[in-house]
Amino acid sequence: MSKDLRTYLQQLQERYPDHLKIVDKEVDPKWEITAMVEKLRREQNGFPAVLFCNVKGSNLPVLINLAGSYERLALAIETNVKNMVPEYARREGNFTAPKEVDRGEAPVKEVVWTGDQVDLRKLPIVWHNELDSGYYVDAGPAIVKDPDTGKQNAGIYRHELQAKDELGFMSNPAHHGSYVLRRYREMGQPMEVAIAVGHHPAWPMAGVSKLGGIGGELEVAGGLLGEPLEVVQGETVDLLVPARAEIVIEGVLDTDPEKLRHEGPFGEYPRFYTGVGLMPWLKVTAITMRRDAIYQTVFNAHTEHTCLGALPRMGSLFRRVREVIPTVTMVNLPVSGMGRGHAYISMKKARDGEPKQVAFAAFAVDPLVKHVFVVDDDVDVFNEEEVLWCMCTRFQADRDLAIIPFALDGHLSPNNYDIDRDERSEDRHKKVMATKMILDLTKPAPPTFYPTPCAVPEEVVQRADTADLKPFEGLEQILRPRTA
Repeated sequence: MSKDLRTYLQQLQERYPDHLKIVDKEVDPKWEITAMVEKLRREQNGFPAVLFCNVKGSNLPVLINLAGSYERLALAIETNVKNMVPEYARREGNFTAPKEVDRGEAPVKEVVWTGDQVDLRKLPIVWHNELDSGYYVDAGPAIVKDPDTGKQNAGIYRHELQAKDELGFMSNPAHHGSYVLRRYREMGQPMEVAIAVGHHPAWPMAGVSKLGGIGGELEVAGGLLGEPLEVVQGETVDLLVPARAEIVIEGVLDTDPEKLRHEGPFGEYPRFYTGVGLMPWLKVTAITMRRDAIYQTVFNAHTEHTCLGALPRMGSLFRRVREVIPTVTMVNLPVSGMGRGHAYISMKKARDGEPKQVAFAAFAVDPLVKHVFVVDDDVDVFNEEEVLWCMCTRFQADRDLAIIPFALDGHLSPNNYDIDRDERSEDRHKKVMATKMILDLTKPAPPTFYPTPCAVPEEVVQRADTADLKPFEGLEQILRPRTA
């Protein structure tokens, strides 16, 4: 059977049975769904994905927090957390063309709403955070077509519910979807869009990958799956959509720069309500779905948002930065940087100056990377204490710090600025610049002497057996008389 959300949930149940929970009690999609996930986070009794089977106002269940742990994302690419970054990079680079199937083989065509049947309010769309402006579709990559090349591009954007058949469309100005939108605007043509909600985690992760050029996400999804992504022709748009998705929302976006509408606020990855302003919107022309569809959402401005955004970016950075400096050994986008802003990169340094090349490549791959910390290959970039130890012992700010002002970033960080260095402008789409920073935390390149770090001999550490540890039950265990 081809892989999809349901095959993955079965795999999850078999491998990590405690990672998926069910709620039968009726819940309101406004705040009550996300409140449960936040309660789980605070109590730290595991952080499972949750299926809400009885959602007020809809016949469909809601799945949330599926991407809320690296264990679950690593499972999706059949590996573990320790090996997930290089494995993601390997699979991402194995572009696999999608496989087109007939309508009869596409579960997403089991139910088709067009014309007056279209009603987004029948879907259990979630209101996530207190000051969000309303209900948002936020877990489905939006598919658009580059009018110049014909390539399909997919990316996860945010879509505010504005009417029964209207959705907002807010994409980061630095992302490829925005480049496609601007091209249609230049041509004076509308843009067709299809939002595919609910699929194997490979699908949304592919939508987050940082690829060279516009398009390729459907091929990356196939590489991550280890098999071609099955696709089918859209119902009302000339786009190929995932055939095994749970729900597909099709629509047309009027690219007229005057046809804009106030959108937001919405909690974003910096964990602030940002990106408020005038945005384009979709006229929904069709909704197709499975008969027993599962509606999936991502908890925005929360751990799930961070994890889903981080692993694909780590894999993309690892793969593409190694094309510039092959001696890069690992990449981490830590939670402390929201899975985007800080990049910890380790490398086997051969020449002084290489760390800056690594950082330049990272900035080029992902404009949301703000601070790059480059360390030697003896440092575990997933151990933040080790990285910061290098900042104290291998870094001198007057020599090893580079500051790059007026660099392209996103528009969602609350303190980004425009060309006039104004951080307070209300026009979020002008505030797309940030001051970037490179911190070279590496030792001088050989043959320059540098002290050896303190350590117990590794072979002795490996021989030590923690099974020899016994519980301490009182001083009498060690203070009893001993014979000479």
